[in-house]
Amino acid sequence: MEKMLHEYQQGMKLLGEKNPEELKKFGEFIGSVLKDGKLDLKTKELIALGIALSLRCAYCIGIHTEKCYQAGATTDEIIETATVAVLMGGGPTLTYFAELKKAIDLFGPKYQPSTK
Repeated sequence: MEKMLHEYQQGMKLLGEKNPEELKKFGEFIGSVLKDGKLDLKTKELIALGIALSLRCAYCIGIHTEKCYQAGATTDEIIETATVAVLMGGGPTLTYFAELKKAIDLFGPKYQPSTK
């Protein structure tokens, strides 16, 4: 998971070098969407994680798992979100619990030291 997220960061660095204006605008859009509104940041990140699982994007699973923890989500909330994603995405989404476990193992102890 760590290697994969590092590779993602390197890709974004290259994109920022080659298309800085586009990446800046996308970052502004992300910031606008994730502002507290009717839904708080934690809820929005849990939704993003559920979608990442349903779309089977290992990079997004890692990124949004960490962001869920940063927004105050617990491991139990993350797993419940993943279970709802499986409800909607079926067996293929279920297989991505392996990626979610890697992300929980990587980030859980950092944000919830008692997480196992």
